[in-house]
Amino acid sequence: MHTVKLLTVLVEHHQTLTYVLIFFGLIFEGEIFLISTGILVSLGALDLPFVLVFVYAGAFIKTFLGYYIGTLIHNKWHSKKILKHIEKRIFNLMPRFRQKPFWSIFISKFIMGFNHIVIVFAGFEKISYKKYLQAEISSTIIWAPLLLFLGYFFGYTALTVSKEIWKFSLIVLVLVIGYIVFDKLVGWFYELFEEFYAERN
Repeated sequence: MHTVKLLTVLVEHHQTLTYVLIFFGLIFEGEIFLISTGILVSLGALDLPFVLVFVYAGAFIKTFLGYYIGTLIHNKWHSKKILKHIEKRIFNLMPRFRQKPFWSIFISKFIMGFNHIVIVFAGFEKISYKKYLQAEISSTIIWAPLLLFLGYFFGYTALTVSKEIWKFSLIVLVLVIGYIVFDKLVGWFYELFEEFYAERN
């Protein structure tokens, strides 16, 4: 019977690769990598100070890269139909994006899978770069430790139930799915709130 010690030893023997994966994971994905990293921290496989360095490095690279990609898309393909569809989707969820870009960008960080689109769209719309950076940096400072703590909690909870790797993994999977469902519900309620606010005004 394999225990979580196997996972811990595996990560400890490949720490450099793990930190590199965390860095790139934060650029291209985000939430799942952060939660997984928090779980590994709870197992003692990774050091939190090093984790935070690579997490914030990846997250801030994404911040700069996303805006830059948005400006490139605007300059080359701003009239494409697919972009009009994405624009409509964003304005459905965040109708005050142009009026209050700070809060739209800030809140998007906490809606799973939406922030990537929003930061590119901020560049596409050529939102004030200073305001964009303020929103992205302040939200990242809160968002990253929050999800790391959530992953730590998931790992700690699963470990108290079982140290057997397959049971541990199953419990973590259930907890992560629960988080995803909760996040989607929050995003849906936020969209309803924005629609209601738009109708009232």
